[in-house]
Amino acid sequence: MNYKMIGRIQALVLFGEALFMLPALLICFYDRDWHTARAFAWSALLIVAVATVMYLLCRKAPRGFYEKEGFISVGLIWIVMSLLGCVPFVLSGAIPRFIDAFFEIVSGFTTTGASIVPNVEALPRGVLYWRSFSHWVGGMGVLVFLLAIAPVFGRRNGYTMHIMRAESPGPSVGKLVPRVRQTAAILYGIYIALTALNLLFLLMGGMPLFDAVCTAFGTAGTGGFSVKNNSIAGYSPYIQNVCTVFMFLFGTNFTCYFLVIRRQWKAAVTDEELRLYAGLAVVSIATITINLRTVYPAISEALRHAAFQVSSVMTTTGFATADFDRWPGLSKTILLTLMLVGACAGSTGGGMKCIRLLLLLKNLRRNVKMVCSPQRVQNVRVNRKTITEKTLDNTNAYLAAYVLILLLSILVISVDEMGITTNISAVIACFNNIGPGLEMVGPAGNYAAFSPLSKLVLIMDMLAGRLEIFPILVLFSQATWRRR
Repeated sequence: MNYKMIGRIQALVLFGEALFMLPALLICFYDRDWHTARAFAWSALLIVAVATVMYLLCRKAPRGFYEKEGFISVGLIWIVMSLLGCVPFVLSGAIPRFIDAFFEIVSGFTTTGASIVPNVEALPRGVLYWRSFSHWVGGMGVLVFLLAIAPVFGRRNGYTMHIMRAESPGPSVGKLVPRVRQTAAILYGIYIALTALNLLFLLMGGMPLFDAVCTAFGTAGTGGFSVKNNSIAGYSPYIQNVCTVFMFLFGTNFTCYFLVIRRQWKAAVTDEELRLYAGLAVVSIATITINLRTVYPAISEALRHAAFQVSSVMTTTGFATADFDRWPGLSKTILLTLMLVGACAGSTGGGMKCIRLLLLLKNLRRNVKMVCSPQRVQNVRVNRKTITEKTLDNTNAYLAAYVLILLLSILVISVDEMGITTNISAVIACFNNIGPGLEMVGPAGNYAAFSPLSKLVLIMDMLAGRLEIFPILVLFSQATWRRR
């Protein structure tokens, strides 16, 4: 085990986290909120001190770095980054209890958007900015960002590929160009460009600058933290429609945007995962709109709310324009199903991912055909490419772990006696990085009433969901730390 390389990675990411706090500190200075400014200043100094010690201890790290170290590095840094990232909440008094502050920042970094804060408008603007910016950092991945801007692991691609595979969403991760660092730079370039475009459209709709920046961060990271208690409901229909479109765009596989940039239009449009993603969205919007025709006075209003909530839930963003917990049963069932499916692989969205659903369906069809024609060779193909048996096995293993963690989490938090709908939707919403669920954790509620034990379970669900389960399982496996 290359402990020094793992420690070096932790140190470099923590230096970046301290740097990320500077804009929040400047906002506090601008608002003359000296108490919150001191909280961010002391937090940044603490993080720098920890990072400096780790870097000095691990500066002469050997070169051996393999897949196991990649998974451990990713799982560990997300936990350490969250433990230190919640310190400003505690020191400022905005969220005085550590477990609540930890829950809030994990929800931010994992782009979940589940909150324990009943009145977000009462929070200082520096804290609001840090909550929303955590979405943007976590959306594409903090280590992918590090790969894009710094040659952290030397020139060998093997170092960086292990990191990218562990942090990037999807059953398989490939390179857009021969060098992994260039791939990370391209992905973040697209990410920044879309974020800037989203911000521009929000400002064109008359949204205040601070609100627009925080909303753009939440939309880009598909996170869902808002600066308003009613989320996006208080903004104009134009703002809501802009958010609907950009949530869908950020839930799309970024490889499709790369293909468009390379003018490979046909490959982008015919992508099977994109077609499934768009098809599910269109069918869900149409069905919910029809189901809501008696809830809203005009069909156009029903369409707007249906499109927004489908885009928000399917991309696991978590913004809301209405309390969908009050919608008819069919609409709520569709949204709950979309929570499980999620967005595309290679996007900032969470959930199981459309590509896994596609692989499971195609593999099921292949197994049925093999029963009828056992002598015939049956391959699973996506976009005319044969999917390896290893990828299919990983998909099946992911599904098994997904169901097991889901059931165990629901069982543990049921001790709080919150009601079965609340418990199930809370776990689904946290595990799939969505945020709002149903009943007590619906768009009009929050997670404050859960016990510390339940909050810890939901925190681990958020981390496991964002990191696609395996880095967290590897991190807490005895086999990982056993000396050979």
